[in-house]
Amino acid sequence: MNAANNHMTIKMMRQIRKPSAWWSFVLFLLFVCGNLPVVARVNDTLTNASAVLALSAKEAAAGIPISVKGVVTAAETNWNGKFFVQDSSGGVYVENISNQHPVPGDVVEVSGISNPGGYAPIIRKPHWKKLGTAPLPEAKPVTIERLMSGVEDSQRIEISGIVRTAQLSGNRIGIELVSGGYRFHAYFPIAPNVELQSLVGAKVLLRGTAAAAFNGSLRHFLTVTLFIPQPADFIIEEPAPANPFDDPPIPLNSIAQYRKDNSPGNQVHVKGVVTYQRKCEDLFLQDATGGLQVKSKLAQAVVPGEVVEAVGFPAVENFLPVLEDAVFRKAAEPRSHLEPKTATVAELQRGLHHAAFVTLRGRLIDRLVRGIGQNADGTDIQTTLVLQATNFIFAAEKDTSEPNTLLTAIPIGSLVEVSGICLLDSSDAGKIKSFRLLLPTSHAVRVIEKPGWLTPQHLLMSLVVVFIVLLMAIGWTGMVAKKNSILKSLVHEKETAQKELQQAHDQLEERVKERTAQLKVEMTARKESELQFRAVLTERTRLAQELHDTLEQTMTGIALQQDLVANQFEKNPDSASHHLKLARSLMRRSQVDLRHSVWGLRSRAEEQFNLTNALITSGRQITGDTGIRIEVEMVGEANPLSEIVEENLLRIGQEAITNVVKHSGAVLVKIELHFSPQKIVLQIRDDGKGFDPEACAGPKDGHFGLLGIRERTEQMGGEVLITSAPGIGTSVRVEIPTNESNGDQTLPPPIEDHEESV
Repeated sequence: MNAANNHMTIKMMRQIRKPSAWWSFVLFLLFVCGNLPVVARVNDTLTNASAVLALSAKEAAAGIPISVKGVVTAAETNWNGKFFVQDSSGGVYVENISNQHPVPGDVVEVSGISNPGGYAPIIRKPHWKKLGTAPLPEAKPVTIERLMSGVEDSQRIEISGIVRTAQLSGNRIGIELVSGGYRFHAYFPIAPNVELQSLVGAKVLLRGTAAAAFNGSLRHFLTVTLFIPQPADFIIEEPAPANPFDDPPIPLNSIAQYRKDNSPGNQVHVKGVVTYQRKCEDLFLQDATGGLQVKSKLAQAVVPGEVVEAVGFPAVENFLPVLEDAVFRKAAEPRSHLEPKTATVAELQRGLHHAAFVTLRGRLIDRLVRGIGQNADGTDIQTTLVLQATNFIFAAEKDTSEPNTLLTAIPIGSLVEVSGICLLDSSDAGKIKSFRLLLPTSHAVRVIEKPGWLTPQHLLMSLVVVFIVLLMAIGWTGMVAKKNSILKSLVHEKETAQKELQQAHDQLEERVKERTAQLKVEMTARKESELQFRAVLTERTRLAQELHDTLEQTMTGIALQQDLVANQFEKNPDSASHHLKLARSLMRRSQVDLRHSVWGLRSRAEEQFNLTNALITSGRQITGDTGIRIEVEMVGEANPLSEIVEENLLRIGQEAITNVVKHSGAVLVKIELHFSPQKIVLQIRDDGKGFDPEACAGPKDGHFGLLGIRERTEQMGGEVLITSAPGIGTSVRVEIPTNESNGDQTLPPPIEDHEESV
């Protein structure tokens, strides 16, 4: 282990160069320094008893090797091999678990390890061998105070005392001694011709080994016992006086009084009438002067009224006289009847009537029944009555082997008279702190007056009833409050539900309104979509018809003329030239028709549609290279119009301009747009040759232009006015209302446009 420690130290020194290792090195040094004694003792074998006893409990628990050589000072046959050994430095206990053991006087060599023991360090797991015999070590004289401090545990000592009791204990004599106010026991071998009773009261000198009795779990010292190995170590210094029973008895009240010949080791002789006995514990005597508690361990039974003589040692317990370690015998006088003496609390407070048989009155205020364990007389239940006399509270006790039904049946609050042995409890100033009565029998309690109705029990029952009623009232109140709370909660929930329902209803109405508006918008959009679809379909139909009636027929005519040109070119050049001119004319006409169709398709394709611009663009495309001049005039602020209105007005304008180009021979076309909050007016005027509206061609003649203008205007809820006369030109005036109802107008049915509209 030393090599290991050196290696660890070198390793730590190598780590000192690191700043973080300084603290580890310091802690290591502290650990080594703090454990040096233990390390040294673990490495070294202890060779004397004093070194073993010097170990602390922590050090002894380390199992330090021990090897001592000494003389056995105590070894009893019932110790299962354990013994005490002592060398020149002191004695130590050897925990030897074996059937073999040395005897006092043997010189032995013991090897083992240290152990804390239950009180002082001991040698454990020993190996011993006998080396020879030797006289016992010289006993060290000690005072009783030092002996009772526990420091002389395991040592051979010498002390004197006065024998109080003596009795056989197996093959040894056990005595109890008193020395300097302390009591302790000693055991020694039976000596020949020794009468046990003759030892009581003798002053003796004892030499033996002190063995401490202790609380093992707490390692607390309790008392000490002396083991005397040989009869020569029990020396009677002063024999016991002559038989004390031969001395005249003294009055009981003079036990603690001054006597010139009084000595702490002298026994006294008393005589009195037995008032009460607790077997193997004490008995109480009374004479004309008073009472006395006599402590005796004799099992002899006496009954109250018998006269006995007792011999014992006067002592003071709780500052009151008592006769200790007494023996007694029955006297020759006949049994007498002893009446208790009536006493008062005031007399007892002055210290009178201690251990006397007295009678007291008091009010029963409480009762206690408890188990006290099995006593020598077979009693194990103690019934205690708590009584109050004037302003003083005292107790009356009775020990029985069965539950005491007589005492427990007394009602609380009763006025009772109790007769028993009075035991006072006094302070060092002589002031009585408390007292109690020991009842000889259960019949020693007499009920004088039973309690009135208002007893503690009845009061308690009344309080219980009131408490129960109060609990019921509180419970009923709580139940009503709970029901009210539930009702309030239900009402609140109902109100909340109504509010939520109203909110839901309002939300539903709002949503219905929103949905209605949304459906209206959707329906309007759907109608507009349908109108747009119908318009597209109508326009496609019109375009198909125009292509079929114009472009296809024109192309067919061109193809026919080209065939004729090809056939007659060589035969008749003049006729072929005529047909070629006709084909060219047809080609130009097809261009005009195609331009008109393309404009019809592209007029609404602009990103930002403007009716005025659309009319200008459309008029220019229709007039083309005809030389007709177009003027446009807009009056008022342009209001946003629905697509249907704009589309129909544009178609009306296109139709009117087309008629001007085809039939009027005009030079100027003037387009006027009048915007107002109530209506929009489209007027197209030309300076052409005019016509007679009454005599112009109509649908019967295959001309649908003017009819289409009227139908579109009526479809939008408007009015159309066509004025013309030969030689003064033509005017087409269309008025369309601009209220919100126009948004729901539908397109007119398809109108066929032909070359000759008027």
